[in-house]
Amino acid sequence: MKKFVAVVIMLLIAAPAFAQRKSCEELKSEIDAKIQAKGVKKFSLEIVPNEKVPEIKDGKVVGSCDGGTKKIIYKRDK
Repeated sequence: MKKFVAVVIMLLIAAPAFAQRKSCEELKSEIDAKIQAKGVKKFSLEIVPNEKVPEIKDGKVVGSCDGGTKKIIYKRDK
C-alpha cells in the first residue's frame, strides 16, 4: 500500500510537466492571435530547432514548444 501511495504522489508531482508540453502549431497560433490583437500587421513567426536559434540574427524568440526542443521566432516585416 505504501508503494502505491508513493507512486500516486510521484505521478501527481509530474503531472504539471506533462500538461505544459504544447505542440508548436498550437502555440504559434496563440502567439499569432496575441500579436494581431495588438495591431501588428506585418510580421512572421517561424518554428526552428534549438540548434538553429543562434544563426538567426534578425528575430526574437517568443516561445518554446515540443518540450523545449524548438523555438518560435518573431520577425517584424518592413
